[in-house]
This record gives sequence, C-alpha cells and structure tokens, in this order.
Amino acid sequence: MPFVGEIFSQLKAAADVTILQEIRDGQIAGVTGGELLEMIRKARTFLAAQGLSKGDRCGLLAANSIRWIAMDLAIMAEGLIVVPLYFRQAPSELVAMMRDSTPALVCCGDAGLRDAIQQNWAEAPPQFLFDEIFKGVEGVTLDRLQVGIDSPVTIIYTSGTSGEAKGVVLTAANVGFMLGCTSERLDLLMSGRSGHDRIFHYLPFSFAASWIAMMTFLKRESLVTLNTDLTKIASEMPAVAPDYFLNVPQLLERMRRAVDEQLSQRGGVAHTLYSRAKSAWMRRREGKPATGDGFWLWLAGALMFPAIRKRMVGPNLKALICGSAPLTPETQLYFRMLGIQVLQVYGLTETTAICTMDDPRHVECGRVGPAIPGSEMRLAENDEIVVRGPHIFPGYWNRPQQTAEALRAGWFHTGDQGEIDSAGNWRIVGRIKNLIVLGSGHKISPEAIEDEIAQNLAGAQVVVVGNGRGYLSAIVTGNVAPEQVQSALDAANAQLPHYKQVRAFHLRPDPFSIENGMLTVNGKLKRDLIAARMKNEIEEMYQVKQAV
Repeated sequence: MPFVGEIFSQLKAAADVTILQEIRDGQIAGVTGGELLEMIRKARTFLAAQGLSKGDRCGLLAANSIRWIAMDLAIMAEGLIVVPLYFRQAPSELVAMMRDSTPALVCCGDAGLRDAIQQNWAEAPPQFLFDEIFKGVEGVTLDRLQVGIDSPVTIIYTSGTSGEAKGVVLTAANVGFMLGCTSERLDLLMSGRSGHDRIFHYLPFSFAASWIAMMTFLKRESLVTLNTDLTKIASEMPAVAPDYFLNVPQLLERMRRAVDEQLSQRGGVAHTLYSRAKSAWMRRREGKPATGDGFWLWLAGALMFPAIRKRMVGPNLKALICGSAPLTPETQLYFRMLGIQVLQVYGLTETTAICTMDDPRHVECGRVGPAIPGSEMRLAENDEIVVRGPHIFPGYWNRPQQTAEALRAGWFHTGDQGEIDSAGNWRIVGRIKNLIVLGSGHKISPEAIEDEIAQNLAGAQVVVVGNGRGYLSAIVTGNVAPEQVQSALDAANAQLPHYKQVRAFHLRPDPFSIENGMLTVNGKLKRDLIAARMKNEIEEMYQVKQAV
C-alpha cells in the first residue's frame, strides 16, 4: 500500500482523536483524524471535478495550516503531483518554478498569494482559494486511491544556491521507505513511553525535511501543534510542551544567545553561577578541568539548568532534532550542558530529505549520525559523499542532463564533502562547489572557518573568500565594531594552519537576506551572487592588504 493509504488508515483509527492543532492569535483549534479525512474528501471532490488527468501537476501555495496538509494529501490521493511553493518567496521566483512545472491549477491559501501570481504571470493556470476548495460537496465519497506504489507524488524545488532552482521528483516509494526509517528512529527516541507523541512544528511544509517530518507524524498518530506566527515561537514552544520537534541551527543559536543575554542583563548571583558553570563545562569538554568545576556544574545542574530547560522548551522534551545546515559543536554541547540532547539529521531533497540520522543512544557531537538502514554512503573523488538506496530520487523535472550528472552508475553525487569515523558516524565538511583554491594550490572548505569566526560575533554573518588569491579574506555583516572582528579573526587564526588564516575583512552593515536575494529561501548563502555583487569590496580588501 502506498504511504498515503497507510496515513489514511491511521486517520480512520484515530477518527475521534485530535491529531492536528494550529495556534492563531493565541487560540488553539484542532481536528480529529475523522475531521481531517472529511477535509481531504472535500478537496478530492473539488479536484475530481476539474477534469484533471493522472500525473498532472498542482501548485500548492500557502502558509502552514491544517488545510495545507489536507490539500497535500488530497492531491496525492487523486494521482496528481504536488508542487509545494514557499509562500514567502519572491513572486518572480515562484512564477519561474510554476512555468517550469506547468501546473494544471494552483491552490492558494489566500487572495494575496493568488493576486501575486496574477500580477506576475498573465498566462497563469487557474488559481483557487482554500475557501472555495473546502466549502464541500455533500454525498460524494472518494475512497479509492489513484496513486500507485511507484507514482511520482511531488516536485520539490531545491534552494538554488548557485543558480536556477531545480525540481526534484519524489515517488511514493521514495517517501514510503523514508517514513519507515524516520518512524523507527523516533521509536528509539521514545522508547518506554506510552501514549501519543506531542510535537511542535514551525518549519514550512514546502521544504522536504519539514514535509517528511509531517508525514511521519501523521503515520505515527502523533499530536502535532502548528505554529502560524514565527515571532511567537519562543512563547508557544514551552506552552505546547513537546516531546521533540524539528529545528534549523539558526533557531538553536538564537535560543542560546537569548539565555546568555537574559542572564547577563539580570546579573547578580544567577549570572555568576551560569558563567562559572559554562566555563567549567567547556574546560571539562576540552580535558582541562580546574579545581571547583565539579561544584559549579553540580550547583547549576540542581538550581539553574532545569529552570532554563522548562522555560525554553517545556517539561517533556526528549530531544531537539536539527537539520538543514551544519550545527556547530559548541551549540550542540551547550544544549547538552543544559540536559537537552540535540540529534542531527543530514540529507538533501534528492535523497528524500535524509541520508543520516543520529542514533539517540549513541550521539557523537559534531557529527550527523550513521547512514539510514537500507542505504549506502561512501566517499568519492575530493571526499565527495555519494549515496544510493530506495530514497534516491528518480531525476530532476525536465532536466535530463543535470539528472545524468547527479546520478552516475547508480550513485547520487551529493556535492558535499564529508568524513566518516570508525563507528560509522558522518561529519559534513562543506560543499564541493564552495571549495576555495588559493593561488598556492591549497583547497579550503570555508564553512568551518566561517563558523569559528562567527562564534565570537553574535548574530553576524561571515563569508570567507579568496579563490585564486594568495590568502583568505572575510565579509562580515552586522552591527559589529572592526576591533571585534579583528579579535574574532585572531582567535580563529590561532587554531588554523597559515594557509587557512583569514588576513583581511570587509564590514557590511546590512545582512544577507532572502529579501535582498543573497540567501536562499531556507537561509543558505548564495555565494556566487555575493561574490558578484561585492566584487569591488573584495578587490579592495586585497589591494589594501597588499599596499600595507
């Protein structure tokens, strides 16, 4: 049975149980499994009346909501292909994706999204609002699934860090295999726990990892509470009191800084205890304990850390799950100090979101866990990670040449550099295409250096450049003073060989963002575009340094 049918069976079993909730304006509204099935029936009835053919594409443009989930499942159940679109993305980029995927229709969450399409695409296919889709038709039942085991079910567009976004086709078989892997790993995490998992979810469903997580939660009959206002995550998260939830490194870094800032402003005994315990924890991790460290850690563990945990994430948390980008070991260790386990996941859209997952019983800080069961991972030329298994996508939509480049001899070439330890745990070093080749011939992955510098510049973005040059330089964004940047560079350089040291920098007050086009929709740097737009500033760094 395709995974959609498995989810429907679980919804029928939970017909009278609340499985989904969303928070809007401080109010929580939820649906049972039976009520969600009724919403799906209404959406399927609407789609069936549109005269679509199996395999037609349907755009889905809306913010996270219960209706988004119902619409997604309805489209797949009808044998159609969902094209999820990020509602905060620039209209011109959305139109480019729709022109590429040629949807037969677009389902929009609100009139503003529909109007943005019409203003930017005169020849757009029909657009329908959720309000009209879910108004319902009485007396129609559509129980038979139109989706097959190997049918394509979605086209998810990649973030496009180095150019035009590509549509990744995923099949029901890809997704079904992955849901088995994710559910088994959550079984390990929740071992010994009875009852339904409680989950808080805020990441956009248009991203592959978020979508796979949501499908997993439905399969497990979990109680999922959806955040609909990102500015309220900090207050809603502890109120929901989840067992676990999916995160990106940016949020965890923000949570860490918030605790530091609050206790710094509070001052007094609390700040003294916190600071001494943090210092003791880091010395212990570095193997350089000092007299009294055990006392400060014991005291903070008894009086302070439990209160921080409860205020931050509620009383029930088993673990934070983190993906999308590498998490710094320092942040992972920080949460471990508080008694919060952070489990990392690594993958790409092309691998149905996941290649590796931390085993909650054996977490190696700074690594992303072993390869998922049933798949294979190894290192190829330039230490590139290549993968094969049932989760590998069949190809890019209408891009046979790029598909052939990515899929070679049965292996998917991820473009990521990695390393593996004796226990089978992987570490992601950086992107092959991001490699900086100095004039000396040294090949350098910039990501680790950027993270090291940024650790001492709270909230700043760091981009290391230097391709073809004699040394590395950095672009630093944010409200930081030059002497702070130099201090951060000195601290990082002290741990690096001469050819990896950053010897010049340029301060840019404005951050790189999605709005100014310098970041992808999931927060990754568009390095080529940054280098092109800041060509003069980069050139100036090298001229000034050479003149000195």
